[in-house]
Amino acid sequence: QVQLVESGGGLVQAGGSLRLSCAPSIMISVISVMDWYRQAPGKERELVARITSGSLTDYADSVRGRFTISRDNPKNTMFLQMNSLKPEDTAVYYCHTKLGSTNIWGQGTQVTVSS
Repeated sequence: QVQLVESGGGLVQAGGSLRLSCAPSIMISVISVMDWYRQAPGKERELVARITSGSLTDYADSVRGRFTISRDNPKNTMFLQMNSLKPEDTAVYYCHTKLGSTNIWGQGTQVTVSS
């Protein structure tokens, strides 16, 4: 079964930066679309950023201009660079893709932004 392994979460002060990584257990070059979602306590999971195999990107309005999604085929890894972090960015961040009709989620990584 395909797995997605996230890393890079942690605690940071407001205005700081973090970079999340997501490594799939298969070649990233065969994955068409990959996403980052997040879920804050008491809230629904929401799409943060999306990237296609052709490196087309899209962002939630709340993070556009602060976050950058990218994928590095030689490193077989997808990244989410998060700058100018705000307390409202605090959430568990999940890597996601869909292969056929199957949604595949990573285990999640906690990001906490202190004010």
